[in-house]
Amino acid sequence: MNGHPAAQAVVPGPSRKNARRTALTALVFLIPALLVFGAFSWWPIVHGLLIGFQRTNLVDPPEWVGLANFTALLADPLLGTAVVNTLVFVGLALVIGFPAPLVLATAMATLRRGAGVYRFLVYLPVVIPPVVAILLWKWFYDPGRGLFNELLGLVGLGPYPWLDSPDSAMLSLVLQSTWAGMGGAVLIYLAAIVGVPSELYEAAQMDGASIRARIWHITLPQLRPVIGLLLLMQLINTMQVFTEPYVFTGGGPENATLTVLLLIFRYAFQDGEYGQAAALSFLLAIVLGVLSAGYLRATRSWSAS
Repeated sequence: MNGHPAAQAVVPGPSRKNARRTALTALVFLIPALLVFGAFSWWPIVHGLLIGFQRTNLVDPPEWVGLANFTALLADPLLGTAVVNTLVFVGLALVIGFPAPLVLATAMATLRRGAGVYRFLVYLPVVIPPVVAILLWKWFYDPGRGLFNELLGLVGLGPYPWLDSPDSAMLSLVLQSTWAGMGGAVLIYLAAIVGVPSELYEAAQMDGASIRARIWHITLPQLRPVIGLLLLMQLINTMQVFTEPYVFTGGGPENATLTVLLLIFRYAFQDGEYGQAAALSFLLAIVLGVLSAGYLRATRSWSAS
């Protein structure tokens, strides 16, 4: 009897009415979160975009000016200076700050003793408040009695005008930014390296591959998704650099460290040109969006290959 098809019980699936009721219940619980997210995330974005087409002091009724803010922005010679300085910062950060965490993580992954201590020391700068860290490094860079010039003076070098020279100010900012922010990337790389199958290294070692060959042919290919993601995050973060030039130099000397975000700050809080500040913010958001879209397209092609 149990084997007869007609005698087998058929368990009905959830009815369409129950499914609709479940979806409606979920939507009711989701609405408050959507409202809060919209009020504090999407509305400021939309409002900022609207300000880009207005002349306003944020108190009196705004005046609609169309593309006038964008026209005035593109005619400002400081915009070109800020864009070039930002690109220089991004380039130096990629050359100095991007490979440094990967090299450190690769070296630390080979340690057998004291690994926890080294990880703590590497991550320690991340937990220091950014302004405190920058003020500390500002003393390091002091052209008179700063730590760096004192140490270099012991070997007959210096003193160097770290922050006071247009030629070295941006590099000084990049060095501090790299020190302060690479701890998180080091830990991410370490976690990814631990996830690489040990059989690959054992087989390569049996074949006589050197450490350099194992890193180049095993570690780096296995870390490609992580490297790509951290590269995108670094590009986005460095293109929005603000705290370092603001606290270190205020954009000087001679606007040598004036960045796009610092120019937005000047428009809004020094010149009162909120429309131009919003317009420049909108243009920066477009650039960052294009970068993100390019990364997503590249990662899809990597997955397909």
